[in-house]
Amino acid sequence: MKILIRLPNWLGDVVMSAAFVASVKQLYPEAIVDVIIKKELSSIASLIPGLHTVHPFSKQEYSGLSGVYRFGKALGSEKYDLFFNLPSSLSSLVMGWAIGAKKRVGFAKEGGFFLLTNVYKKPLSVHRVDEYISLLEQFTGKQISERHVNLIINKPAQVNKDRVLINFNSEADSRRMPLDKAKTIINSLTNRFVNATFIFVGSPQESAFVDRVIDGAENTDRIENFAGKTDLAGLSNLMVSSAALVTTDSGPAHLANSVGTPTIVLFGAGNEHNTAPYNKQNLTVIRYGKLSCEPCVKNTCKLYGIPKCMQLLDELQIINTLSLYLPHA
Repeated sequence: MKILIRLPNWLGDVVMSAAFVASVKQLYPEAIVDVIIKKELSSIASLIPGLHTVHPFSKQEYSGLSGVYRFGKALGSEKYDLFFNLPSSLSSLVMGWAIGAKKRVGFAKEGGFFLLTNVYKKPLSVHRVDEYISLLEQFTGKQISERHVNLIINKPAQVNKDRVLINFNSEADSRRMPLDKAKTIINSLTNRFVNATFIFVGSPQESAFVDRVIDGAENTDRIENFAGKTDLAGLSNLMVSSAALVTTDSGPAHLANSVGTPTIVLFGAGNEHNTAPYNKQNLTVIRYGKLSCEPCVKNTCKLYGIPKCMQLLDELQIINTLSLYLPHA
């Protein structure tokens, strides 16, 4: 049997979909399992165990629905038996239809359900990992009891126990740390943990924001800006060799959690019951939790402009949690 899975389009969702891939391998141990993934995220697919072939997809190379159709038709010669669609987009459904798999499985979404052969109802108010796996359960009629989000990466010979990674970025304004609050937190951390170095991570587009955070900060001799200086594979290696990651609700939070790095997630607008990193070991979720609007799950703060739920986070709680992972705390 040949199975093709269209992975989601965001880093955090791709990491969470690793549990779906593992479940597919569990139910179809002899099957060849391939994936389609956004080209920019393709290096992460190499860390997902059990995959045979990774097909990178670029919107720039295959623009619009006609481009998506051409990409799908090109894979038609592979003669896939099953196609699982995880993104909530019409384009991914068109892609699956063009591929021509015997069975095309997905949730009823985006008005393109007629392009699927097997359509199922998306469960409400569950974690994203459980949402993905429910698609497989509904299709097969079998329950998946073991659920883990694990990426495979070579463990370093030695972990730098005094190196802390920081990510204050997010795709959504309501999940990104406000500049003044970011400065307050990094000053609190560098003053409390005098033996630690702090490395900011992020994409090239986020480097300028990190520069603004570091500008005028205290103890800058122990702060570095690595935003845009690593690819996703390099970031994974940096994470697995560091003491911990302090991060907003974002893709790097899921990546660190999946490779076993202690992860402290600062939540604002997001709902941790749906989108927090899945593995509970060495995971701490911190939120203010005293505003009636939390969590609003909106991408921008409609009520305050700047997300107050992030501004009011308790620095002492962050310090106390991080101290669990630093030897000289």
